[in-house]
Amino acid sequence: MAGPGLLEVGRITRAHGLRGEVIVHLVSDRIERVAPGSVLTTKVGELRVEASRPHQGNWIVTLAGVDDRNAAEALRGLLLSASPLEGLDDDGDALWVHELVGCVVATPDGTEHGTVASVEANPASDLLVLDDGRLVPLTFLVGREAGRLVVEVPAGLLDDD
Repeated sequence: MAGPGLLEVGRITRAHGLRGEVIVHLVSDRIERVAPGSVLTTKVGELRVEASRPHQGNWIVTLAGVDDRNAAEALRGLLLSASPLEGLDDDGDALWVHELVGCVVATPDGTEHGTVASVEANPASDLLVLDDGRLVPLTFLVGREAGRLVVEVPAGLLDDD
């Protein structure tokens, strides 16, 4: 999860090659996040992007101080966060992971079904992961207000077993 005031922008999925490059999967549509000079925040500190190029739907990124495959491999799975881009990340209708986590999920009749623990990327639709492990595709979201998401789901999807 991103820190206070930060947005989750991607994740390092693996090392690439022998010179310390990494593959980054962006969850942001803002490619400026991996532009040379960008600073990404992680649980191990800040990483500065030296170079990047697109690669099979992801990005090959060179990070300052990451000079060999072993150093790159040590970053595998690392969550990347960054401050909002002024004027770009302030779309009032946009859904941001950090705003969804912690929200109560309810159906239109007011029945509460849990709290969003995380959001999982999925090619068809991102998934709300509830605190009990149930998954709700984000495409079923029909309304939102402070701290509450209203979802209209097919019968049986949120039934307790």
